[in-house]
This record gives sequence, structure tokens and C-alpha cells, in this order.
Amino acid sequence: MTDALIVIDVQNDFCPGGSLAVAGGDEIVDGINALMLAAGAVVLTQDWHPGDHSSFASQHEGRAPFDLTEMPYGPQVLWPDHCVWGSEGAQFHPGLHIDPADLIIRKGFRREIDSYSAFFENDHKTPTGLEGYLRSRGIITLTMVGLATDFCVNFSAVDAAKLGFDVTVRTDLCRAIDLDGSLAAAIAGMAEAGVKIV
Repeated sequence: MTDALIVIDVQNDFCPGGSLAVAGGDEIVDGINALMLAAGAVVLTQDWHPGDHSSFASQHEGRAPFDLTEMPYGPQVLWPDHCVWGSEGAQFHPGLHIDPADLIIRKGFRREIDSYSAFFENDHKTPTGLEGYLRSRGIITLTMVGLATDFCVNFSAVDAAKLGFDVTVRTDLCRAIDLDGSLAAAIAGMAEAGVKIV
């Protein structure tokens, strides 16, 4: 099997009631579970931050969630504290079937750098190891679903396309934050990178 389903960050903090809730984030769970049954491989990603992560607005005096700041690696949105390792918010949504997963990639665990993409930290250089795993299994075709369309799904899909994978994003099984037009920009950027949007 040369295809994989990449399920991005379907975690409690990104679903209704979570600290960084994406509207309708829980609505995609059943569809993702159904898609797993036909996938050659299933990879789940999990946002996994220390409590003092540098992307948290709480770590920057006088700054508020969703402010934009500069980090050594470039622009960074400051987020509410979310997906702190070991917390309930960091756990996968309870309805998500995790048993079919061949691999779980945790990202964002380095305090000093955020990680939207399943492939690289936000410096666009430090790898997560996912590329090597997929290549060692002969996987060339990726379908991406999850949260949020305009951030972690977007970054993952664009990176995958740049690495030479054949990438499709299922927008019906994604939901977006849409921060100041970020969804439209993400859709355009993914399409420009060669990602199929369906």
C-alpha cells in the first residue's frame, strides 16, 4: 500500500469546549474514522507542548492570545495555552479511533519553537521524522484531514507537497480557525503548492 491518511491534531483543546476550540471541530470525527478503514496506513499527529511553551501568550508579558510576534524563526501567532502535555486537552478527541494508527507524531514539544507542520518545526528545517517513516514504507500518496485547515493542516500539506508527495486535503473533514482571512490564504497557498483540495 502506497497511500496514507494523515490525521492532524484532532485533540480536545481544538474541539468545542477546549482552550483553542475550532468551530465544528468535533463534527469531522466520524468521517475520519470511516476513512481510516480504507487507508493503507494511518498516521495521527498530536500537538504536545510544555506548559511554558514560547508560543503561549501567557509567556509574553502584556501580550494577548492571537497577537502576532517575532520569533528567531519568523512571525508567530501567540496562542492561548493549549495541548499541554499530559493534560486532558492534549488527549485525542474521545470519539477518534486511535487503535488503527500505525504511528503517532508528537510536535511542538520543544519550548523555544512552535510546530504547525507534521514534517517540520516552524523554522522549516528541524524535521519531525515523518518523512523518513513514510519513505521507508514506500508511501507516496497522502490524504490529510483534521484541525485546523488554515494552520496545521495547511503547513503539513504544503511541506508534504514540497517534499514530493502526492497530497490531497479533504476540506469536508477539516475545520478552520480563519484568523483575519487565514483560511482563504491557506487554500490559495496549498493550491499553489500543488495540493489537491477536495
